Amino acid sequence: MLFSDIPVNIVLLETPLDFKYKRKIKKTKILRREIMSQQNTATVANNGIHRAKLWQIGGFALNNTATNLWMFYMNFIAYYLTGFVGVGVVVASTLITTMRIWDGVTDPFIGYLVDKTNTKFGKNRPFMVIGNIILLVFSYIMVHVTHKLPMGARFAAFVVFYAIYIIGYTFQCVVTKSAQTCLTNDPGQRPLFSIFDSIYNGIVFTGIPVLVSSYLAPKHGGFTESFFHEFWCIVAPASVICTIIAVISISSKDKVEFFGIGKAIKVGFKDYWDVLKNNRAIQMLVVSASTDKLALTTQSNATTGIIVFGIICGNYALSGALATWTLIPSMVILFFACGFIARKMGQKKAMLFGTYGGLVTCLGLIALFYIGDPTTLSLPGAGFQGLTWFTVVFMVLYILFKGFSGVSSSIVIPMTADCADYEVYRSKKYVPGLIGTLFSFVDKLISSLSATVVGLLCAAIGFKETLPSIDTPLTPALKFIGVFSMFGLIVIGLIANIIAMHFYPLSGEKMAEIQEEIGRIKADIAAEAN
Repeated sequence: MLFSDIPVNIVLLETPLDFKYKRKIKKTKILRREIMSQQNTATVANNGIHRAKLWQIGGFALNNTATNLWMFYMNFIAYYLTGFVGVGVVVASTLITTMRIWDGVTDPFIGYLVDKTNTKFGKNRPFMVIGNIILLVFSYIMVHVTHKLPMGARFAAFVVFYAIYIIGYTFQCVVTKSAQTCLTNDPGQRPLFSIFDSIYNGIVFTGIPVLVSSYLAPKHGGFTESFFHEFWCIVAPASVICTIIAVISISSKDKVEFFGIGKAIKVGFKDYWDVLKNNRAIQMLVVSASTDKLALTTQSNATTGIIVFGIICGNYALSGALATWTLIPSMVILFFACGFIARKMGQKKAMLFGTYGGLVTCLGLIALFYIGDPTTLSLPGAGFQGLTWFTVVFMVLYILFKGFSGVSSSIVIPMTADCADYEVYRSKKYVPGLIGTLFSFVDKLISSLSATVVGLLCAAIGFKETLPSIDTPLTPALKFIGVFSMFGLIVIGLIANIIAMHFYPLSGEKMAEIQEEIGRIKADIAAEAN
């Protein structure tokens, strides 16, 4: 029934507003809302597209920020292990790698729970809330309780606390990917998530190095007990606020009508094998993203920053100042790639744009560190001593590099939603938890090697008990390790991107075809139900 079919004498009442007619008007308004709701539902069913409001996309992106805050916090946990738990560098690095593998192992099981969950509170929101609570509690216990235990019990207790912390981290992380499909399936909207996510990550990845290098470390005299306490008191409430906003933003979309083909579908472990075997899109995305993640986590490792900026350049404060000066220019590149290329030509082309640009600029930076004099790098806010040619060339290349690499790392999250829709198109199975956690499992398994890579490289040149510090003398071997950890692994990851994207099937045109087919399936299901 269409709104135009309602008799005019019912819709347009022009009689005295006594009690009787007020009741008629109320009934008419209710009828009108019901009809408009039916028309909106039919529109979604017919073209297969459902969209989110801009504030919902921007708000939900904060769920990733909430977990990234904790990820950045844990980048410094090796210093807690060596300083308070009483283990050596290799043991600390190996433990972090092992916990990263544990993080990956838990992913498929938690993804399975997500796919099986459908409560009054939604499919995704319970995992966001429970995950953040676990993160709060066990991150606190790790750095406030462990060092107060007897020395013999510290390491074992830390392992248990860390393992539980990882479960909470996975709970919340998986939703960032699994909820993408119900947030919006409009190919023109999905890249907007990457823009918001990159803005938030830019603030976090810029703000935290400045906070640590310019405020927390000098104030507390290094990575002391009070350093970890104050750092926790900053990260914890920020993560809670981000989570609350994300939960509110996804609440109206975390419903069964926005899941896959619009109705509950039973899935089992055999369906997981089918996805692993036949979903070429997620296979290639995993290869691309995991190699990138290994490189980027190695680059952001605290020890890498200390070697490159504190030892090679001779001024650790540069790490914070550099992030501040490059944030906005690099964002412009990312906005162009995600806001124009991805929305108009598809996310695959945006990924390749970032990959080729990042590869060229990264190679340029490696050459610059050996051709030029890194000690002449000078920036306002970090003991500025005048503009040098090294500074100018470095800043141009680094801004471009951060912009390009930001595209390839940010676009992968909405690309997982494309992979989930591809699976609905291919098998009619809605398994966003599986797609998200399969992606995360391999991603974490590979990227878990970052701490081990840095630790083993340092151990190979003599740093077996303690990691390099700001006061460590520079040697050619240490310079090679620093440059390789900062830029060399990035080159390898970007080459892997090019190869993987050659076999990735989801172009912009293919995604339009997929959404049209899913819309047809939904329309058929709605017709059968009637």
